Amino acid sequence: MMGLLAFETNQGGYYSQLFGIGGVMITVAILMLSTGYFGGIGAPFAPYFWPYLGQLPKKERNRPVRVYMDGCFDLMHYGHANALRQAKLLGDQLVVGVVSDEEIVANKGPPVFSMEERLTLVSGLKWVDEVIPNAPYEITEEFMNTLFNKYNIDYIIHGDDPCLLPDGTDAYALAKKVGRYKQIKRTEGVSSTDIVGRILLTFKQKDADTDVNVAVDEKDRAESCDELKSQLSHFLPTSRRIMQFSNGQAPSPGARVVYIDGTFDLFHAGHVEILRSARKLGDFLLVGIHDDQSIRRGYRPIMHLHERTLSVLACRYVDEVIIGAPWEVSKDMITTFNISLVVHGTVAEGNSAGEIDPYVVPKSMGIFKTITSPKTITSVSVATRIVDNHEAYKKRNLKKKASEDRYYTQKKFVSGD
Repeated sequence: MMGLLAFETNQGGYYSQLFGIGGVMITVAILMLSTGYFGGIGAPFAPYFWPYLGQLPKKERNRPVRVYMDGCFDLMHYGHANALRQAKLLGDQLVVGVVSDEEIVANKGPPVFSMEERLTLVSGLKWVDEVIPNAPYEITEEFMNTLFNKYNIDYIIHGDDPCLLPDGTDAYALAKKVGRYKQIKRTEGVSSTDIVGRILLTFKQKDADTDVNVAVDEKDRAESCDELKSQLSHFLPTSRRIMQFSNGQAPSPGARVVYIDGTFDLFHAGHVEILRSARKLGDFLLVGIHDDQSIRRGYRPIMHLHERTLSVLACRYVDEVIIGAPWEVSKDMITTFNISLVVHGTVAEGNSAGEIDPYVVPKSMGIFKTITSPKTITSVSVATRIVDNHEAYKKRNLKKKASEDRYYTQKKFVSGD
């Protein structure tokens, strides 16, 4: 329905034409042709009306409108999710191309996540209908024809920020040339480059057995204290954005509500898989997201609470979230949300030895279950991938930051979101 509304808004002139005399004549003629009123002479006249048929709203078409959007989707964040949400509004079905590892290396630098991990992340988003792995970075004529003919793509979508090839040309030039390109608004306040910058400023080395959040050395700290603060987040949370990501539905009467909590920092494939596993255990998945202050010593999140909330809400297996969930699951909380089962994975981070068990109450009630985490990846292990190869990522960031600085220098207001 949302896709239909968006399309009708773009084609608003169609309805006004129908109320004019010319529009009425055209409509009557089309109906006559489609019902065989003109008999044997109907077919020769049909081509004259084909252009008007192309203006019909989506509900009048023989098939759904399919839109395509591609990307690296490395270090998946709420900006990626919001871009795909906007893209889905421009059609009925969203097909997403995930750029290959080789193409990312050639055009941007080394990816943090593997193709398998990035496919899991993209497939786990609630707005995505189909995924094309190993998509090319550039929309070539050959690939564009494949999209149009094999995948029945109607429009190719990209954000209002420029996407340039190494030679400086527009990666979407061909799609624009043939009139099959639509643009959406870039989500402000976050980018993969920004996240890599936060990690490089905050982490120095992997040390999962002691302090997993080792800060940069004193010299770097003195030089970049203000920069570190600015790197924490540029996101300006609004209630409207939360509503756009939310399902907006409560559990039905008698539904089995499953609760799982965590930090969900640097949202990754492990998060998607554990949420998928938890959702299978009931009818409604409620996710508690701990606030920045409640997260126990030994780990400080890279993404702040509202950023982490949007990433979790974007996951197709999640029905509702508690923003700033308490560390301990209480009896009152279980009653308030009618929780039937509390689950926790075997892979976790941020817990400190000797602390009070946050699941004492649900365990005493016999409604607690430990589920095997499908993947061993953690937010810390993601961060250390970057730290361990910091020179390569620092180089990648400098190159990408230059283009982002140009974008913000030339930035203008773009309607829509």
